[in-house]
Amino acid sequence: MQPKISSFSNLSNEALCQLRDEVADLLNNRAEALRRELDQLTDGGREKATSRRVAPKYRGPHGETWTGRGLKPRWLTEAMNEGMQLGDFLIGKEPETASVERRRQLRSIDGNPVRFVPR
Repeated sequence: MQPKISSFSNLSNEALCQLRDEVADLLNNRAEALRRELDQLTDGGREKATSRRVAPKYRGPHGETWTGRGLKPRWLTEAMNEGMQLGDFLIGKEPETASVERRRQLRSIDGNPVRFVPR
């Protein structure tokens, strides 16, 4: 049952404010009841799945790394344009297609040999 619009014009400012507050309380109570019901239906709202850090699969000549996900990084794209293969940058495996000299280059940073210590 809705009151007529003309009945609002007869109410004082205090009565209108009180009516507004009552309506706001009713709406808040109803919203809270709906939230509780939704939580019950969805097992209390599960937490978001946290993303796991992915170990890098590829290492560049200057120590850059890439997980193999997403776009290829610039250093890898440039190296592949120069004729290198993706397998040349695999971490933990010896490059199969690279020559012995190229493998030495991969193991050096700015021409200085880098010693890899296994973990």
